[in-house]
Amino acid sequence: MQFPEFPKFPLAHLPTPLEPLDRLSEALGGPRIFIKRDDCTGLALGGNKTRKLEYLIADALKAGADTVITAGGLQSNHVRQTAAAANKAGLACHLVLQRKVAWGDAAYDESGNLLLDSLLGAVPHLCPADATREAEMGRVEQELKDAGANPYVIPVGGANAIGGLGYAAAAGELLDQAEGLGVAFGHVVLGSGTGSTQGGLLAGLALHNSSLKVLGMNVEAPSPDLAHKVADVAASTAELLQLADADLSARVSVNGDYGGEAYGIPTEKMVEALHLAARTEGIVLDPVYTGKAFSGLIDLVRTGAFPADEPVVFIHTGGAPGAFAYPSLFDRLLPADSP
Repeated sequence: MQFPEFPKFPLAHLPTPLEPLDRLSEALGGPRIFIKRDDCTGLALGGNKTRKLEYLIADALKAGADTVITAGGLQSNHVRQTAAAANKAGLACHLVLQRKVAWGDAAYDESGNLLLDSLLGAVPHLCPADATREAEMGRVEQELKDAGANPYVIPVGGANAIGGLGYAAAAGELLDQAEGLGVAFGHVVLGSGTGSTQGGLLAGLALHNSSLKVLGMNVEAPSPDLAHKVADVAASTAELLQLADADLSARVSVNGDYGGEAYGIPTEKMVEALHLAARTEGIVLDPVYTGKAFSGLIDLVRTGAFPADEPVVFIHTGGAPGAFAYPSLFDRLLPADSP
């Protein structure tokens, strides 16, 4: 089915590759695993938010905005991609950054996505400890309006129906690629935080009458409201797509077993997943989203949760710059006394 026309500002390198992970599949001994490389969307080192920003930036331009505002943690992939998208569209960009993760590496406050935010020229605002990101975005919005600007607020993670269109469109792309390869996937597995990637994908699959199952790996400590977030985005995106009577809540599947003690705090299984992906397939994951989600996929394959004859596809949502904020997780190739 043809995807409906919506205002779209081109940002991403599409379609992103769909690749088999045959060495990893052999090492795990389960079903054949594929990876959808949305880390290759291209914008400022790529990631899943670029698909959403194509529609969100278009909506901002349609509204006559000259500035965008969004928010996230210090190492947010979303704010990095938003800053880059704003530059492409000729818009100013203000970022509300929250100290959300208690991690001891000095690089966490200097490197990774923070370094790229600075390179991209976005205006940072540190969220006060006693305020929410939404309230601080509202304060910045009013301040900019008072100064004569016309700001457009993009929610955390691009998590609304307009952002959901990015992965609704991606559903058709994935189905077309699978058909071209002659592969019938049983499950899509991905990291889920704000729920908008998973929710948008569910709406897109419904548009194509696909029964492909989507399993979202909660990247935080168990969060009972994540399923509701996914369902809300799925429903609002389905409404934009004019899918009459589409009740997608029954298709929402969330696994909270691999998020660890808190968002952004590493787990042993996540570290193993990063090493295994890198050393079998040359794939770089990140410690916050894809690493935890991939650790769940690995564990479920090992425990026989997926039929051996039913291929699985993992969506790599990007985030590799965040790995540079966690240098203590990784072995060094050179000994400390090397010249």
